[in-house]
Amino acid sequence: MVYKGARGMLSYDAMETLRNTNEWMGASARAMASYPLFAMIPSPFFKVMSAWGRVTERSFARMVIKPDWEIPPIPSADGQDHLVYVEPVIRRPFGSLVHFRVARREPMARRVLLVAPMSGHYATLLRSTVTSLLPDCDVWVTDWHNARDIPVSEGKFDVEDYTRYLVDFMKHLGPDLHVVAVCQPAPLALVATALLAEDEPAAQPRTLTLIGGPIDPDAAATEVTDFGNRMTMGELEHLFIQQVGFKYRGVGRMVYPGLAQLTSFIAMNAETHARAFRDKIVAEAKGEGSEGDKHNKFYDEYLAVMDMTAEFYLSTVERVFKKCEIAGNRFTVEGRAVDIGKIRDVAVMTVEGANDDISAPGQCVAALKLCSGVPDKKKAQHLEPGAGHYGIFAGKSWRINIRPMVLDFMDEHSQHPEQTSRPKRLRGMTGPGDTRRDPAEEDSKIAV
Repeated sequence: MVYKGARGMLSYDAMETLRNTNEWMGASARAMASYPLFAMIPSPFFKVMSAWGRVTERSFARMVIKPDWEIPPIPSADGQDHLVYVEPVIRRPFGSLVHFRVARREPMARRVLLVAPMSGHYATLLRSTVTSLLPDCDVWVTDWHNARDIPVSEGKFDVEDYTRYLVDFMKHLGPDLHVVAVCQPAPLALVATALLAEDEPAAQPRTLTLIGGPIDPDAAATEVTDFGNRMTMGELEHLFIQQVGFKYRGVGRMVYPGLAQLTSFIAMNAETHARAFRDKIVAEAKGEGSEGDKHNKFYDEYLAVMDMTAEFYLSTVERVFKKCEIAGNRFTVEGRAVDIGKIRDVAVMTVEGANDDISAPGQCVAALKLCSGVPDKKKAQHLEPGAGHYGIFAGKSWRINIRPMVLDFMDEHSQHPEQTSRPKRLRGMTGPGDTRRDPAEEDSKIAV
């Protein structure tokens, strides 16, 4: 056992050493190729070398930096721009409830809890989603913490603990709330709502919107579900679980490293990423690159990864993907069975992307069948034509088509509907036949 732990720690430190080495190589290449003397040599080699160094140094440095939210000011009808302050409301060892307070603005009728995924990226992955909602809503988000920074003394954190966190966050915000869960947390947000329905019905949210989540992974196969079914739990633990090294506060904690997850992300679309970095190096060498270009904005977020606790990763794979406990309505919390059919007063909506290769169409809409106690008039589903995984919560599809539908759904089932001049978009929101927009859309692929 001691040997296994020591080996895991050495593996973790080896990955961090490799990352540091690549960052150092990039910095060295950038510095050497930038010497003024080389400007006298009429060769493009040094420009390419400097460009490669800048891109490499930045890329590997970003892997251990948590991005800032950087939410822009929110314009108002009176012509003023209102600054946005990011304020933690509840602090817990493994995650915080964060409020985006818009300065000098009265509370909005729509109160939205955005449940961010804990699957390798930080909650800032939803930055554009938050920004798009803030003009019309008061927004809170679940800000999950990097497991490498959490001392072992804080104990474990698995899918049941995650569910309990969601229950506590919902109870704190009160019943006049709209919950939007993006991808990985969709099944657990459904379970948390069912717990509230049984224990404290008055604390339930008004609406629950599930976006691209694996409610029933077996409903449609993807590379993600195939991988989970192909590997045994013993193989997953042996190959992917490592022990946090000496550099971080969580030294000794067993985790699924963010760097390992990032490797999987990139491998899924290796050719696309290779082309993006090649084009970026060429642009830098030509002097056409900039700090705020699309490449830097995307990869500053994409490459910033966080560790998950081993017990959360393994219990997610085993209970959500392999045993399909939520899909079969067999999920338990602390030994107690949770009946999703107990949800009766919450309106439930599912959103899927027709081209989603992470949570394929069919996986998320399965939630509506599980919610047998919810009347049909309180259910809605939407399949977005031409949209990939990222597009349905942060891309063009979200901004143009899905966001207005979600806001209308909230108003439809709220006690205090927001007065708005936008036309209702709920009619006909049944999926495959809805082709009201041009499906031609390029979505960046991020697994969440």
